[in-house]
Amino acid sequence: MHPEPRDPHPAPTPAPASAPASAPAAAGEVAVVVIGYNDRAHVGEAVRSALAQGPAVGEVIAVDDCSTDGSAELLARLAGREPRLRVVRRDVNSGGCGSPRNAGTDATTAAYVMFLDSDDVLPPGAVDALLAAAREAHAEVASGLCVRRELPAGREQPWQGALYAAPAVLAHPSRRPRLVHDTLCVNKLYRTDFLREHRIRFPEGRFLYEDFVFTARVLAASPRIALVPDRVYVWQVRRTAGELSLSLDRAHIDNWTARVEASGLAYDILLGAGQKELARAARAKFLDHEVRMYARELELRDAHYRRAWWTRTQEYLGRYDAADWERNPAAPGRLLARVVLASPEPRDLLRLRELAARPARLLPPYARTAEGVPVWAPDLPQVSLAALLTRPVSALPLTVDAELRPRARASLLRLRLHELYGRAAEAGPREVDVVWQARADGCTRGRSTTPLTPSGAGTWSAELPVDLGALGDETWDLRLTLRFANGAEREVTAHALTGAGRLRRCAVPSARYGVLLAHPHATHSGALAVRVATGARGVLGVARGRFRRLLHWDTGQPTS
Repeated sequence: MHPEPRDPHPAPTPAPASAPASAPAAAGEVAVVVIGYNDRAHVGEAVRSALAQGPAVGEVIAVDDCSTDGSAELLARLAGREPRLRVVRRDVNSGGCGSPRNAGTDATTAAYVMFLDSDDVLPPGAVDALLAAAREAHAEVASGLCVRRELPAGREQPWQGALYAAPAVLAHPSRRPRLVHDTLCVNKLYRTDFLREHRIRFPEGRFLYEDFVFTARVLAASPRIALVPDRVYVWQVRRTAGELSLSLDRAHIDNWTARVEASGLAYDILLGAGQKELARAARAKFLDHEVRMYARELELRDAHYRRAWWTRTQEYLGRYDAADWERNPAAPGRLLARVVLASPEPRDLLRLRELAARPARLLPPYARTAEGVPVWAPDLPQVSLAALLTRPVSALPLTVDAELRPRARASLLRLRLHELYGRAAEAGPREVDVVWQARADGCTRGRSTTPLTPSGAGTWSAELPVDLGALGDETWDLRLTLRFANGAEREVTAHALTGAGRLRRCAVPSARYGVLLAHPHATHSGALAVRVATGARGVLGVARGRFRRLLHWDTGQPTS
């Protein structure tokens, strides 16, 4: 991997688009660049979703990055039937996404261009929504809502949804620093001349997280930006695929190294262009997003990975200055990063995982210095938690322990809220609202409210029955809302208690199904969830799946 050269000078502000705001959308104004490598199973669907956008799309440029699985032949057949489709075949595989996107941009003759990956799709009306917004606002960039679709379940999650809650026109990107969080290039329409005038390109070759760099170069050029709430891109995430996408394959330290490099380059580009506010926001985003995401997975990695991650994170955080740390000092990502900086070796991985969760949870013990200042640990007094004393209780990283005990008549859920440096007691814990949320589609069941009662040693407890049969076959995540006497509320997830057989699969009699299987477990971020299988058929299906996994593990064969 070769680092890209830093952009030393800010780009001049481009002129606005010349089309009048009232002009109707002209046919053929947009080119969609579809890139793919050895993705014959999906690239046809992606191309068809681009062509289905209608007459506004004048050309679809499919860039095949030297595939060997028949993708090129498939695209050639599609192009023979569709005059708007052109195929560009690269002679050598680039190893990344930047080079094929650059090739597609170079080939386009349309006034606007957008990008599409071979395993994703454009929803109906996406191009029309973006083009109308760009033309009406005289914008060089139009951006809309991307949704992550988890396959095969089909559950969808908006990406950076708060940015696209309502239409907006930004004369300068610094007016919305949150833009640096949307590093995707695919949910945006770009004026082609704008990209060419400012020589905005993706890093070439095998450069992971090329979107980070490209997006920083776009923002550094100070475009006028139109935001629309429309769904304009469906990012299809296939975690069970035989080969994970570059961004999802985080098990190797090279992935983190690439992410740090791309984040640092994005910061340098923005700062070099005089975009100080956006550069600061990019550094804050690294703490709130990148550090938290990877910290949640540290316990899953081996000792070598953990040490390498710790060292490389320390090296990068060492470039931060006082102003970077002064912003929102009680934010979970900043507290987590301060622990990494202060300790020479990986430590407190469980507490870091819980702090990195969303919402954050700060597990006890809650240490203080001799002077009474809240700190991370007695041997890390330099990591102060004093900023927590000034945050509203609705924003505190409160911890609720949870234990689910499946049993015959009614399963029992036990909850325990921990004090946090006197802030919980000050607000007056009153009750907790409990609901189970289906992981597949987000539907909720089993909502109930129960009082919280003092249980000694700075804790409050609640206990309530759970009708597992009413939940049904699904994985259910526990969601809680704490209510306080002062009127405050705090939405939290619960920390799953482990040990002593607490997270054990259990078959219990059921009046509705005869029998059901309940498996309480901890998620990757340590939250309590339960998998329910109902009836003899459901129980047998789980048993068969477990047997197959054990068999594959014993023979050394991979599971599907």
